[in-house]
This record gives sequence, C-alpha cells and structure tokens, in this order.
Amino acid sequence: MPGVVGMSRTMRSHMKSQFISWSLSRKFSTDVEFKPIRSVLVANRGEIAIRVFRACTELGIRSVAIYSEQDKMHMHRQKADESYLVGKGLPPVQAYLNIPEIIRVAKENNVDAIHPGYGFLSERSDFAQAVIDAGIRFIGPTPFVVQQMGDKVAARNAAIEAEVPIVPGTPGPVTTTDEAMEFCLKHGLPVIFKAAYGGGGRGMRVVRKMEEVKENFERATSEAAAAFGNGAMFIEKFIERPRHIEVQLLGDKAGNVVHLFERDCSVQRRHQKVVEIAPAPHLDGKVRQKMLDKAVQLARHVKYSNAGTVEFLADEGGNFYFIEVNARLQVEHTVTEEITGIDLVQSQIKIAEGMTLPELGLSQEKIVPQGYAIQCRVTTEDPAKNFQPDTGRIEVFRSGEGMGIRLDGASAFAGAIISPYYDSLLVKVIAHAADLQACCAKMNRALREFRVRGVKTNIPFLLNVLENQKFVNGAVDTYFIDEHPQLFSLQPTQNRAQKLLNYIGTVLVNGPSTPLATKLKPAEVVPQVPEIPLGKNLISNY
Repeated sequence: MPGVVGMSRTMRSHMKSQFISWSLSRKFSTDVEFKPIRSVLVANRGEIAIRVFRACTELGIRSVAIYSEQDKMHMHRQKADESYLVGKGLPPVQAYLNIPEIIRVAKENNVDAIHPGYGFLSERSDFAQAVIDAGIRFIGPTPFVVQQMGDKVAARNAAIEAEVPIVPGTPGPVTTTDEAMEFCLKHGLPVIFKAAYGGGGRGMRVVRKMEEVKENFERATSEAAAAFGNGAMFIEKFIERPRHIEVQLLGDKAGNVVHLFERDCSVQRRHQKVVEIAPAPHLDGKVRQKMLDKAVQLARHVKYSNAGTVEFLADEGGNFYFIEVNARLQVEHTVTEEITGIDLVQSQIKIAEGMTLPELGLSQEKIVPQGYAIQCRVTTEDPAKNFQPDTGRIEVFRSGEGMGIRLDGASAFAGAIISPYYDSLLVKVIAHAADLQACCAKMNRALREFRVRGVKTNIPFLLNVLENQKFVNGAVDTYFIDEHPQLFSLQPTQNRAQKLLNYIGTVLVNGPSTPLATKLKPAEVVPQVPEIPLGKNLISNY
C-alpha cells in the first residue's frame, strides 16, 4: 500500500543511510549499542497511529499498521506503508488487545520495532515483554518499569524511595470496609478511594462524611471489579482544590534523563482531561523547579528510559504530591512539542535505536520553552445530552486553520464514518502563541472556523471554556468545570446552509408548504426514459 506522501523506497533508503552515517560519526559517550530501526508497527489505531506513521515517514522508516474488521476503511490503515488485519471474529476492542496475533504479524513482515501508542496495550508489561521475547524492539520503557509504574502501590513505594513527596495513603491495596474505616479515623476526612489496578476515573470516590465511607467504598469496589477484574482500593487523603500538573520526561538507555517542562491538565470532567495547557500558568518558579527536579529524580531512581510522564497534585500553599507515572506517550504530548520544538515520537524511536540524549542534542540547558500552547480535544459527543457519544457519517467537515494551529486527527473529513466501537476523539486542536491570552484567542478563532455536520461535537462547550475569564487568566483547578455550570449553556448550531438547501429542494419538488407564500404549484415532471433497442449487443458499443 503506498505511503501517505508517496516517498519512494530509494529516497527512504537514502535518508536512512544519511541518518545512520551522521549518527555513527558522533562520538559516543556511552556503551549503548546503536542498532538502526528500518520498520515500525504501531499496535494501535486512529489519531495516535497516524502521528507515529508521520514521524516514521520523516525518518525514512517503513510504517506498518494493524486494523480490526470494523476499521477496514479507517484512515490510519491508509496512512501506513503496509497494513494487516488482526482479530478476525473478535469484538472491536479485543482485536487490538490480541498480543499473539500482533506479534505474529510483526514477525511475518520483518518488523524491527513496535510502538504501542496510548491506551490499549501501551501500559501492559506482558505485551512489552512479549515483544522483546520475539526479538523485536519495544518503543517504550523496559517491561519491568512498565509493570512497576502501572502498579500504584509499587509506583508509590518507588516515589518514597526517591524522596518524592506523596499524599498520605494506605501502604497497600485495601479490600474491606473495616480497613477503609480505620484509615479514615486515623487520617481524617476527606479521603479519596482509587482503584488499585486501573485508572480513567473508574472506581474513584471522594468521601467527606464518616457515615458515607462504607457505602462509597462498596460502590467503588464494585465498579473497579467490573472494570478491571479486581476491586481492591487504594485510599489517600484528599487534597482540596488541587491543580493537576504533569512533567514530561525523556530518558535514554545510558541513564540520562531530561524534563521537557510541565503541562497543566486541571480542566477535567469526571476525571477525564478536556483542555491541556503548557507550561502551567502562574506556577511559582521555585515550586516549578522543585517539581521538575523531583520528577527527574524519580525517573533516574527507577532507571526510566524513553518517554514518560510524572503526574502531581499541587495545592494552593505551594505543596505538591506524586500521583502516578504514565509509562507511555500521553494524548496531550502535543503541547509540549509546540513549546519546546522537540518531536517526542521521533525522540522515542531514536532512543529505541540506542541513541543517547547528548547525541540527540537534548541536554537540559538547551531545552527552553517558548510561549504557551493549548490542546482541545474535539470529540463526537453531544454536550447538550450529557456528552452522549454521537455516531454516523460526517456530511460536512471544514476545519480551523492558520498560523499557530495544529490538527492531529484520523476521522476528520467529509464522508468519515464515526463508529460506536471506539473512543469519540475526532481531532486534537493545538494552538501556540506568545502568551496565554493570545493562545486562547487563537484557539477560539480556530474552533469557530470549524463546520462539522452529520454528528454532534463538543465544540460549543470548548468555546464556553475558552471564553471564561478565569480560564483565560490561567486561574484554574480541578474544580473549574464543576463550579461553572454556565459552561453547559450551549447555543444550538444554526446549520443555515443545509436548512436552506433542504427548504429550496422541498419547495421545488412539493410546492410551497403554506397557501400564502407563493402562487407556484408543485412541478409536474415527466422523466424521459431513454429508448434501448431490444436484442442489440450493448457491450460492442463500448
């Protein structure tokens, strides 16, 4: 299948050889073995798969896609150099979780490395191990680190060992209401219950009254068991009015680690990020530096390699506390790329090849943020119906464009089918400008240029967020959406062009719908049927 930019094999080979020659001419400061990657399979779909394919194309690397039966017409399949069906007969999501089949496709097609993207298998240590056992490189941390950081208890213990501040909490998973009551009595309220073996806001409850502890614990346990197969809970002291700030890291196989500054992900709905900002506005300089240092300290302690994120909660008093490590690329990595000018996906691939951060020119003093960047996740959800996912065919699609606007998507075109089987992300819109106010104005303008018909989107809600003065001033915390119900006051889309065309068509065919509108009567059209002589060989006429 031809690549997205039609680059020939000869050109890619030439680019790769130039890159290898340049790499080998550098003076290696470590004993890390350099082994070039010639092909990458992305064990994912949609927007993130296309993001990785683009990075591969720019590096002259052959890109390989996998797709489920439901995704056979999906754009990510078309953007890769090669694509292969996986999970035939399996449910839509299970197709992308079929580790043996993904490994088989990779081995049969001489794939050098596998990139997991985000979601699906990206934080499964057994997948990372299976890839390595098959003699294929995994573009991400080591399986041990993926397992350690994916286990909330192990990650918390690692943070304690690395002297990173943590929220007071249970030392291990809690399974009974008696243990939950004991913790609450000892540390006081409020507390938060979190699923010990999963995330995404499921199995999460905040408790502020002692009489509600038992009921909320049982509900959280039941929800976690249904979602992750294990109802064990992790209990922490709840931080009031926190900001959710995460630090982007890059590490190599030689033990070097750098940070690419931080992102503010406080604008959340039901624990799901909606809008992300980089860098975090109005964050005290001393607090920022301490947070960045602690994130790097933790990564060095666990011998972290490749891209990852350390997440913190910051309170109003300048204190911050470790939440978790995401041992993968994040959905919102784009805002960090915009302010630093560093391609995180290409960096991931080069690190997997064996290059070190100094060889990539990524020393800490050279990484300097420029301006502000905002990412809005445009989804096919209807905010007027409690963000119910919408499905169907996109009839009209026109995007916002212009200086400082970046679009990362997969189904953002007229004719695209939005299926109910996967997440509702339509396109990520990223704005970059000199300051936060200019960035908000640029994003606002770009979103207003969008025209999407056929499915509902959350753009009206995003516009309300961007026009909120508290957001424009950068004074947000995780309560922002809950405390601003006016964000849900939505203007219905006018859709004037389609309404006008429908009306004109109706009048032309059926006549006026009111007696006083016009004296025109319905048209009487007698269709002309072309005459076809019987018995004549029609094929011979072509």
